[in-house]
Amino acid sequence: MTNLYRKSHLLGAKLRNIRKVNKLTLEELSERCSQEDTRIAPSVSYLSMIENGKRLPSEDVLEIIATVFQKESSWFLDENLDMGIQDNDDDNKKTSQLPLEPGFLYSKDLLQGAIPELLDQSGISGRQFAQLLIRSYQEINYNRFPDIEKIADEIGEKVFPLNVNDLMKLYKTHGLKLKWFNQNRITTSTPQIENKMLLRSFFDSPSSVYVNENLKNNPERLKYDLATHLGHKIMHQGDGLRSIISSGNTPFDSQEKNITDNHSHDVLMAWHDFESSFFGSALLCPRKPFRSFLVKNQHEISSANKLEISPALMMRRITAVSNYLHWHYFEAFQPGYLSAVYRANGITLPFGNMSMATNPCPNWAIFRLLNEGYVENPQSQMSLLKEGDQNSLYCCHSIRKRDMAGNLKLYSLGIDIIPALKNQGINPSDFIEELENDCQKNNGEALIKGDLKTSIEKIAHILKIHWLNDALENPVRIICPRSLDCQREKPCLPRKDQYKFNEIESLKENILLLNKAKLI
Repeated sequence: MTNLYRKSHLLGAKLRNIRKVNKLTLEELSERCSQEDTRIAPSVSYLSMIENGKRLPSEDVLEIIATVFQKESSWFLDENLDMGIQDNDDDNKKTSQLPLEPGFLYSKDLLQGAIPELLDQSGISGRQFAQLLIRSYQEINYNRFPDIEKIADEIGEKVFPLNVNDLMKLYKTHGLKLKWFNQNRITTSTPQIENKMLLRSFFDSPSSVYVNENLKNNPERLKYDLATHLGHKIMHQGDGLRSIISSGNTPFDSQEKNITDNHSHDVLMAWHDFESSFFGSALLCPRKPFRSFLVKNQHEISSANKLEISPALMMRRITAVSNYLHWHYFEAFQPGYLSAVYRANGITLPFGNMSMATNPCPNWAIFRLLNEGYVENPQSQMSLLKEGDQNSLYCCHSIRKRDMAGNLKLYSLGIDIIPALKNQGINPSDFIEELENDCQKNNGEALIKGDLKTSIEKIAHILKIHWLNDALENPVRIICPRSLDCQREKPCLPRKDQYKFNEIESLKENILLLNKAKLI
């Protein structure tokens, strides 16, 4: 038993993986074990504890389990992370991933001690780490948070669209005081980069919301700020543990390496920011009426003007309300930072959002359009993402705008085409292989044609996404995870002078602005 214990670190993970690959429930596995030996067959609860590392099976029980799957007992104990089996269900990629093993090293107590030290040593702030966790939380849940939606529906009574006066009435109902301050944008710069920042609004506990007078003439951003701060009051009792809202300032600006021990505080702030923002979006765009609006307007992002909401808010909200689950959303600003990410299907990031991009693929729409001298706004693009032998087909719709501080930003909403093809009973592999061959023969680009084009046109009609048809008028481009790993037969590289990457100086002026605003 001692020998079994020393080799059991991956046993639970391997058992769970092979059971799911064989499409067996715990109940079915228990029954199969009973057919082998009723006397010592493990129960459902016991199998669950084995998978979760809470129980170690005897050698006899392990032998029964191994017999069910036609494996040697030693296979469960060899500590080989390459399990030699794969779940071929492409729509269930997340569930087939192995858990972190050995499990005892990822216990709560050890992680609580190790993570703060990891952040200190890496220079990653608690806020940055929390945002990675929150992004993963969104993606696992397909950005569906019905509890927050329910609260927003109760507060706003599903009025759609809400105007500024409606929000003012809600402020009065919930005891919030609105105070205005006057503060112009500021500029910080390095030799290559000029970054502007405008403090838009902030919450002053317990019940005051300070808003920049510049928002008076910008109802789309004013409504979002008001709704988000209202969410903080409703869900967090106005405790003040939330960030200021600004244009031009991002969580990745600070390069401060002397991180404090206040990681828990940072994580809590980031979580409050997320919940407040999601509440604000749900309040302004209630699920059912907003979904009907999207279908009626065929997901045209320009229709955001009719609602007096920003294109960014509309794109983010689409990922949360659409009947189609497989969306992604990128938000970036020059010269190469991702300031927001959502990936329902786990699409590869075009570049990291913890640091400046250093080797991006220049054919990603978000990067190609962000730094071009001129862009016909908006643009739609089909992309064939190659990662080794695996191909994925995406379509994105991108808009380039300036934020309130004057910084140029790009907002890109996209969908994964593969699940939609499968929903129509189409096996996309043959189509994608033919499309890749056409692209490789034509410097990495080719028009979609024939049956594949017809199928995508049908999908555009079913999903009511007008810009999906627009993208078919342009060549599909092969894109790669990184330019240094180009998947084209004739590799493409970005021009050396096209992207210049430097760290952005810390914008500590916002602290000064905050103090000045409180004195007004």
